[in-house]
Amino acid sequence: MKVEVFSIEGKATGSIELPKEFSAKVDTELIKRAVLAIQSAGVQAKAPYLMAGRNNTSVYVGSRSKPTVWRGINVEKARKPRLKNRRFLIAGQVAGIPGVVGGPRAHPPKIEKVWGEKINAKEKRKATVSAIAATAKPELVKARGHIVPEGMKLPLVVETKFEGLAKSSEVVEALGKLGIYADVERVKAKRTIRAGKGKKRGRVHRTGKSVLIVAADSSKIFLGARNLSGVEVVRARDINAEILAPGALCGRLTLWTEGALKAMAAGPKAN
Repeated sequence: MKVEVFSIEGKATGSIELPKEFSAKVDTELIKRAVLAIQSAGVQAKAPYLMAGRNNTSVYVGSRSKPTVWRGINVEKARKPRLKNRRFLIAGQVAGIPGVVGGPRAHPPKIEKVWGEKINAKEKRKATVSAIAATAKPELVKARGHIVPEGMKLPLVVETKFEGLAKSSEVVEALGKLGIYADVERVKAKRTIRAGKGKKRGRVHRTGKSVLIVAADSSKIFLGARNLSGVEVVRARDINAEILAPGALCGRLTLWTEGALKAMAAGPKAN
């Protein structure tokens, strides 16, 4: 199957044969499995210090033969471990158990928990191919919420000259002439302040996903597109299911360069 190749001015300059990946069947369940496997592989195991909340002198005294001040039963006290060898008001304070001041968590996360979800290598590759095919289906792209002009044929392919645009103004102008800059403005308008403590940790805003630019050489176009809301740039050799289907929803609006399609057609060894 052939598609038109557009210049950075938005005019058709020729056509190119699409790689076989664009003719594959779209398997949404397989794409979801691959995305979850990729995301879970990046989770770092966590657990608190084993002695957190327990590093004290608290002890439960259940003997009736102890002096009254040290006795834990028959003295109108809760039968719980209490601090000893402490002065004044904190002597006899309950400590070292969940549910009290300074105590440990009842059921903290365990370091032995397995976070990663496994997927076969061939299934992972098949999911990537399936996600590539989804970028060529307008109904899936629109279902993700992207703005696709009426009559636009997908996938959208631009000449390799597009990879040399290193200024944001040049990229904005090119995307506008190609008819997809409205999707960038959509994401920019919906940018919101993040709820929670992430604001204090450098994650102030929540930004959606917009155009994905796939190039053979991303060194220059990355500089020109990195400040556009929701726009991401990736090399053809580095694409995976998570990039093509954020949130496990396939059909991301993708702009392919002519060089990227040629690199895909040449196979992984050529990359």
